[in-house]
Amino acid sequence: MTDAFSSSSEAVLHRTVSVSITTGSHAGNLVQLYQIAETCHFISSNRFKKVALQFPDELLPDAVQVSAEIENETKAKTFILGDTSYGSCCVDEVAAEHVRADCIVHYGPSCLSPCRRLPLLYVFGKRPIDVQQCAVAFKELYPDCQSHVIVLYDVTYSHAIGDLRMLLCDIYPNVVVSLLKTDHSCIAELIQNSCVDTDHIDSQDDRVIFKFGRQFTVKAGQSVDNYSMFYIGQEGLTLTNFMMTWNHCAFSSFNPETHTGRVESVKINKALMKRYYAIERAKDASVVGILVGTLGVANYLTIIEQLKDIVHKAGKKSYMFAMGKINVPKLANFLEIDVYVLVACPENSLLDSSEFYRPVVTPYELELACNKHREWTGEYVTDFRDLLPGGSSYVGFPEPDQSAIEEETTDVSLITGALRTCSTTPSGIINGTSESSSLVSRNQTLTMANTNTAASFLAGRSWQGLEPKLGQTPVVKAVEGRRGIAIAYEEEGVGNKDASTPLQKS
Repeated sequence: MTDAFSSSSEAVLHRTVSVSITTGSHAGNLVQLYQIAETCHFISSNRFKKVALQFPDELLPDAVQVSAEIENETKAKTFILGDTSYGSCCVDEVAAEHVRADCIVHYGPSCLSPCRRLPLLYVFGKRPIDVQQCAVAFKELYPDCQSHVIVLYDVTYSHAIGDLRMLLCDIYPNVVVSLLKTDHSCIAELIQNSCVDTDHIDSQDDRVIFKFGRQFTVKAGQSVDNYSMFYIGQEGLTLTNFMMTWNHCAFSSFNPETHTGRVESVKINKALMKRYYAIERAKDASVVGILVGTLGVANYLTIIEQLKDIVHKAGKKSYMFAMGKINVPKLANFLEIDVYVLVACPENSLLDSSEFYRPVVTPYELELACNKHREWTGEYVTDFRDLLPGGSSYVGFPEPDQSAIEEETTDVSLITGALRTCSTTPSGIINGTSESSSLVSRNQTLTMANTNTAASFLAGRSWQGLEPKLGQTPVVKAVEGRRGIAIAYEEEGVGNKDASTPLQKS
């Protein structure tokens, strides 16, 4: 835990960075690997003049060469975006707007969260995968040819899904292969594999599911819970997001790097209970910190306003923080915060806060803690857009009845064991009017008292910073102080003077 709050200065000096140089035959594969021909067609057909190229850290060594190839073919000015403000899976529209780019080309893994500001092209790349070995692993995991299975995959393996579908669908008639799709309301394009039938629907009665940039169909009379999930890719945030969302489905996976398939044995129930513990902490909290974890995902401002409104109606206080990439030392600076809520893309929302000084919850978990009309059913929502009005999981907050007495419910905290009162009317509503402060009677006079949670927390601390002592210290002329650095001032140790002796002007 100590290393989480402060790192060793020597570790920075001895840290090494491995950089691979693109030479030889690999350089010739860049055109195909990064789909430069399709990218140039996207830029030229739309007559873009300034293009932002966003690369994740692991692909930055190839960025200069890819940029040069695009500039030579399109005559457009390119800008390389590295070290994104938040997760590299999200499109960094803010950085692109700094250079006034006309569009963005996003390379590498992506969460496919919808964007609104600039035209966008996804280039996932083509990670190597043995399709034959993947099909063999699938047959070993699902020996019954009538198994109902939905195939999900990391976006970097989308180039091989068409070949895999041809190997499986003749043998497994109930296998559904998902397709990558972007939100219709955003101006984004995908480079689809020609072997994938993007309009394949077995029956008009089939129900189309669209979630996390994936689209698939389930047969009439069936639900997603009746299917098993087969995931292609490494263990990571994408798989965790799928397993938490469809937690009633049995998951198995194939790792293209190790060429092995396995049944996912992650205990989802245990993970859900950890999240439920965070919900209980949110119920006990009186001060909530809203962390802005994205500036590119559509409707992030709307969910922030909704969270602020929910926190206020629940009788809690909220503060908003925009601090870029989140880490333990940053959040440890704000001791008055009881719990944080992270507004981010679905893959980055499930933050493991075990090392953090305060728990970090998702917008869905905060709603469970504050909105008594939303009940814990085992369903889990990682996409905050589903919580907005019109979303698939929207539950309205109960409006207070001004004519009735404020309704209060009392329950017991499962963490502290103390009684807590849950009110449906915010503390600022008095006699049907909303006030930012309250009137209290003191010494037979009316005084205005504005409650500030942060100030109250500061007043209760044993150390409150430097004491100004205004009017209590005499006024003296300015004198020359110590010279040097704190570890060794120039006057220290001169003439073997006692440390308590005041320094004289030289």
